[in-house]
Amino acid sequence: MSRHSSLPPIIQVGDVVLSSDILTEFFCCDLEACKDEVWNDLSAAAQTVIDRQGVAYTDADGDLVTSIVDGRDCVFTCYDHSGCCFCAAEKAFREGRTTWCKPISCYLYPIREKRLGNGLSALNYHRWSVCRDAVRKGRELRLPVYKFLREPLIRRFGETWYAELEEVAAQLLREDA
Repeated sequence: MSRHSSLPPIIQVGDVVLSSDILTEFFCCDLEACKDEVWNDLSAAAQTVIDRQGVAYTDADGDLVTSIVDGRDCVFTCYDHSGCCFCAAEKAFREGRTTWCKPISCYLYPIREKRLGNGLSALNYHRWSVCRDAVRKGRELRLPVYKFLREPLIRRFGETWYAELEEVAAQLLREDA
C-alpha cells in the first residue's frame, strides 16, 4: 500500500485512536509466572539478558517493553530444529504446559497499544528495522497492517469495532484516492 499524504494523522474508531499509518503501512511478560514452563525453551543469550535486566525495560518513549536479545529477538523467542522462530510462551500453551497464552500485546505487534485518559486507547504502528522483510512482503501482497492483524484486533476490541475500522478505512482511502 502506498503512503497516503492527505489522510488525517489520527483516526478514532469507538474509544480507540489510531495512527493512520496502521491503515496505510505494549507488553511485559511475567517471567515469574511462567519461568518454570518456558525457561528451558529460551536461548542462553535470552536467559542472560533476563538475569541481567529482567524481561522488560523502559524504552526511549517511556514505555515498558519486552527485553531484546542482540538487538533483534524478544527474550521469549525460541527456534525449532529448522530455525523457525516461535514464542516460548505460546509454545508452552500449545503443548499444554500452561493454561494461558501470550498476552494480546504480542499478538498485536507491530501495533503498540497505549492507554490514555478518559477510557481511550491509542494504537501506533511500531517500525523496527528487524521487520523490514515483513514490510517488503506486505507491500508485495498489498496487505495493510490492520488487515494483517485482523484476528488480534478482533480479539482485543471485538468484531463490531473491527467492522467499524474497516468502514472508516475504506471511506478514508476512497476520499484520498
